Amino acid sequence: MSAPLSGPANPLSFLTDQLNELRAAGSFFRLRELESACEPVSRADGREVINLASNNYLGLANHPRLKEAALDAIRKYGAGTGAVRTITGTMAIHMELERKIAAFKHTEACVVFQSGFTANAGTVSSILTPEDHIISDELNHASIIDGCRLSRAKIHVFRHRDPAHAAEILEGLSDQSGRKLLITDGVFSMDGDIGPLPGLVAAAERHGAVMMIDDAHSSGVLGRNGRGTVDHFGLHGRVQIQVGTLSKAIGVLGGYVCGSRDLIDYLYHRARPFLFSTSHPPAVTAACSAAFDLLVEEPERIAILWENTRYFKSALQSNGFDTGASETPITPIIVGEAAVAHKYSAALFEEGLWATGIGFPTVPKGRARIRAIVTAAHTRAHLDQAVEILTRVARRMGILGA
Repeated sequence: MSAPLSGPANPLSFLTDQLNELRAAGSFFRLRELESACEPVSRADGREVINLASNNYLGLANHPRLKEAALDAIRKYGAGTGAVRTITGTMAIHMELERKIAAFKHTEACVVFQSGFTANAGTVSSILTPEDHIISDELNHASIIDGCRLSRAKIHVFRHRDPAHAAEILEGLSDQSGRKLLITDGVFSMDGDIGPLPGLVAAAERHGAVMMIDDAHSSGVLGRNGRGTVDHFGLHGRVQIQVGTLSKAIGVLGGYVCGSRDLIDYLYHRARPFLFSTSHPPAVTAACSAAFDLLVEEPERIAILWENTRYFKSALQSNGFDTGASETPITPIIVGEAAVAHKYSAALFEEGLWATGIGFPTVPKGRARIRAIVTAAHTRAHLDQAVEILTRVARRMGILGA
């Protein structure tokens, strides 16, 4: 009798092996399920928790004005758009939103993308060629890195927040052909520090480079009414490409690029994520537009965000926590190894606090952390309770001394 035939080998078994490596390192996670609106106290995985894990900086994600604008847009325009922007997917409200953002940012024009990630990746990859050069901060966001790779331009990395090193690289490229693009985050998403834009702009101008900034974590946070890093440093007209997000402080979804009319028209024609993705649904577009109205009408939201940030950071530091180099509402709590960060995050959740553990390769080895983000919607009572839970659990786990 012949032996029974065995089934074919699983060609994806290597994924199981890699997942097991994550489990062994303590870095494997399962997605938590948010069961309520994104609020200062949210319901997730069956329990009420103080939410310090979202990017909802100004508390707009569940704002009545945004919800009403979304409902009105659905009633008027329907649920979807039916096509990409270059076919039949450009509605009047898309153009209205782009004009509103451009005016808000003091630029000639704006184009909205489906996400901040595609705004960065689509812009960098479409304006550069393999003959060009990119000078990029070593801690720039993954979307910038992917855009750089897709462009096939030559990539030169400068030391984090070091304009002198960026200028040195540009000087070394002075006899090289091709365009030069100098690019930085406005606020760095893991450490919460602010990019040194004045020094970088000066270096770009000296060497004829295009200056680009990703203001994802600066939009709605820095500058007058949350206009971002360019406004924060008073550099209007000196940064050719400004990227922002609609998914964080704006409270909805998407990304945008602001700049000259020619830049935006070029991206309409050549940015692949724009060309090959269906446009934002009417509800999303209208809610984003309402959020920008609120930024102009209620600047006190940003003032409260910064008051809460200072209060929370001061309390953490007084209790012995290392909050790193943060200058913004992004507050890392450095604990060392990734396994410790993930165990700490899980223990915090069990005690009623949602704050994410982040380790290598997202951050360097030995610099794993809990990343906490306060919002304008948190009360002092929320923050006091959060600090108490963070401290009590850290002492129990030996992260802080007794």
